[in-house]
Amino acid sequence: MNDSPGFFERLNNWIRNSVMVKLISMAILILLLLIPANMVESLIREREYRRLDVINEISGTWGNDQTLTSAVLTVPYEIYFTNDKKEVVTQTSYAHFLPENLQIKGEISPEKRYRSLYEVVVYVASLNVEGNFKNIDFSEWNIRPEDILWDKAYLSIGITDMRGIQEKILLQWNDTTLSLNPGIESNDVIESGVSVKVPVNAASTNLDFSYSLTLNGSKTLSFIPLGEETNVSLISTWSDPSFMGAFIPDEKTINESGFTADWNVLHLNRNYPQKWRGESFRINPSSFGVNLLVPVDHYQKSTRSAKYAVMFIALTFLIFFFVEILNRKRIHPIQYILVGLALCIFYTILVALSEHISFNMAYIASAIAVIALISLYASSFFKSTKLTLLCTLVLVILYGFLFTLLQLQDYALLLGSFGLFVTLAIVMYLSRNINWYDFINKSDKE
Repeated sequence: MNDSPGFFERLNNWIRNSVMVKLISMAILILLLLIPANMVESLIREREYRRLDVINEISGTWGNDQTLTSAVLTVPYEIYFTNDKKEVVTQTSYAHFLPENLQIKGEISPEKRYRSLYEVVVYVASLNVEGNFKNIDFSEWNIRPEDILWDKAYLSIGITDMRGIQEKILLQWNDTTLSLNPGIESNDVIESGVSVKVPVNAASTNLDFSYSLTLNGSKTLSFIPLGEETNVSLISTWSDPSFMGAFIPDEKTINESGFTADWNVLHLNRNYPQKWRGESFRINPSSFGVNLLVPVDHYQKSTRSAKYAVMFIALTFLIFFFVEILNRKRIHPIQYILVGLALCIFYTILVALSEHISFNMAYIASAIAVIALISLYASSFFKSTKLTLLCTLVLVILYGFLFTLLQLQDYALLLGSFGLFVTLAIVMYLSRNINWYDFINKSDKE
């Protein structure tokens, strides 16, 4: 009677003991676990989009981002041309003049609004604006004096979201008080805002203006530096501002009680002159201001942490693989899958907790839960306190390493590269004495 094992039995033993088959199986399992890992990243993006929807919803009822463009003096004039029928046609064009000096002083009063789990910051900006136009000169354009429509000249102020205006706007124009009205005759420079006709003529040499404005808005408050010299001074009780746009403050103070910021911008710092005709220039790229968004970075940190899911799964599987190789412990692919799913659940728990508590506390709680779960499960098939503690220690090091990476910005890549190098060095050291070709034979003998 032949007691030698048959083909299928030998094949089964080879599959069970082959290191290559084990590595291929692990690689396939890692690729399969990328599916739930990507689902977790989609969940994070969905929660972040939901937060942005809430911000836009509240902003839409209170007031959106506000950009103040103050102020532009526009003087219409007539031009003549001959059409296809050889008829002389008159057309109205517009010349735009910017102030010589522009001073804006404002106070921003922030207010927090809540909707479900999300927090949104809106504000009321109380602004005082002063400036003057020195000389309204058409001479360099060769426009006949009789074609200039001085009686139709108007001053316009740009406000991006008109719903944010809270009070009637009165313009002090030299010694005259004028009431501003919605709408602008020409959209060459400003698309949305208020305007009023102002008394001006060819002999006008010094035109002073001032007005006060109370404006509701959310997220950002920006300004366009229209003056030959523009000075903006802001104060607020908001303690975590983000200054944005084409110019940063020349002076700023930020502390727990709020911030103060001062800008000084010259006309040489921007890419448009003090006067032009028609739509020759665009002024919006020169805007600057302050961002009052709530500093919510837990979604960003959660997304960054989820990008390391593959590395975590691979390194954890590597730990189990070396336990199999060095300690002759058999671990079933199903057990690998369950451990991998536990690693993926970590990110779901992290996102859920970070919406209620600080990100750091959420990370620590999620890491403790997952490490405890995997360690208890590993102890059931390791059957060794030493191996279980070793697995727990490695997981603690991995999660601690990721936590450190998430806290860093400038040195994250450097530390990450160094960590991977050290990991590879440890793997090489542990596997230096393994006879990979002889592993199957030893397993068969045992």
